[in-house]
Amino acid sequence: MMSSSFKVIGLTALVSAIVTGGLVEVVGRYLRNNGNRSADEDTTALQKKENLFGGEYDEDLIREQLARNYVFLGEEGVNKLRKDTFIVVVGVGGVGSWVTTMMVRSGISKIRIIDFDQVTLSSLNRHAVATLSDVGVSKVLTLKKHLLKVAPWCEIETINELWNLETSERLLEGSPTFVVDCIDNIDTKVDLLEYCHKKKINVISSMGAGCKSDPTTVNIGDISNTGEDPLARSVRRRLKKRGIASGITVVFSAEKPDPRKASLLPLPEDEYMKGNVDELTPLRDFRVRILPVLGPMPGIFGLTITSYLLTYLTGYPLEPIEGVTKNRAKTYEGILHTLAAQQSRLGGQEQRVPLSLNDVVYVVDEIFRAKSAISSYSTRLALSRWDMAKEISPQNLVLMTREEQLQHEQRVLSGRETPEDVYPPEVLQRVQNRFEEERYYARFR
Repeated sequence: MMSSSFKVIGLTALVSAIVTGGLVEVVGRYLRNNGNRSADEDTTALQKKENLFGGEYDEDLIREQLARNYVFLGEEGVNKLRKDTFIVVVGVGGVGSWVTTMMVRSGISKIRIIDFDQVTLSSLNRHAVATLSDVGVSKVLTLKKHLLKVAPWCEIETINELWNLETSERLLEGSPTFVVDCIDNIDTKVDLLEYCHKKKINVISSMGAGCKSDPTTVNIGDISNTGEDPLARSVRRRLKKRGIASGITVVFSAEKPDPRKASLLPLPEDEYMKGNVDELTPLRDFRVRILPVLGPMPGIFGLTITSYLLTYLTGYPLEPIEGVTKNRAKTYEGILHTLAAQQSRLGGQEQRVPLSLNDVVYVVDEIFRAKSAISSYSTRLALSRWDMAKEISPQNLVLMTREEQLQHEQRVLSGRETPEDVYPPEVLQRVQNRFEEERYYARFR
């Protein structure tokens, strides 16, 4: 139900104000009026909600509602979901709302959802169930309200607060079967993944759905094998600094960046001038950014997570998650081939190089962030020896474009010039920085 303050603003006036540029002022005023709606009032209303059929929900009706799941996963599988599975979803925005929705629709009967935020107007392009009347209501209560209409037999526990290390034991108590990480703040995300890893709690994490548009590049894999996903790369590097190199399952997109595609942008300067932008963020220190999100992509991430969990938990046949992801294997094989070809050209040596495909992934993605160290281009990439006097190893390989590889080969490896003769100081420093990082990360391989 819309609050009286929303009626005062009026939907037409609200849209008009946003169109004419009053985003900060209007949304800030709207959240001040609606962000503190009493959770007790909403919870009481939910508790008073009568079952569609009155009293207990009949088991025959539940089985009929889940009939397709029983046929697909079998009696034992669905019973495990219904009776022996407890899922905790941390973050129920675009991705987490779809995870929760499809888990409830698929028969998982015990779920705890954790989120501190409220539904906003901009949430409506990607949220699984929220409507205009939910704007200003906490995300966890919005989900519970809608999903109890779908499966009133489910136990949906809502916690309307921020997960952090101080609250971790309390919020994750009860021995969850799986924790689903859908947090969009990187520091909190890394804290949660480290906590679950060290406590041996099963966890699956969503990487970045923002700025992505190609559903065919969405993958499930170990955090150590992610590629092209900036959030995954940052998470991976931070986890390695905490001694965690692998063992965390993630959903990510291997879609390649392109200057013609959407990218993360700061809030326009004119919006800062109109008012206090802190009113646009629920917590202090959460950066105010415009994150371009194509509506279906968070849903695809969430549905991928849920499909994986449903099959994993019920023992349905799955391909093992290991090695290089399917969409990137050919790229890495091509890079390895160009290095072998270079070695052959440099003296007729055997084309086989002392690197595995996973070594190539490590050097390309982990050390050089899938960008040329010379030009920062991310297409037509190749690995090249840096110093002809040294053997091929991660300490003597530099990522560059194929054209740059040939130039480096002609001028440095086959010629008489040194890298200092060929490259400006900033490139030389960048390469040295990457080598220093590789020495650090090599301890965790």
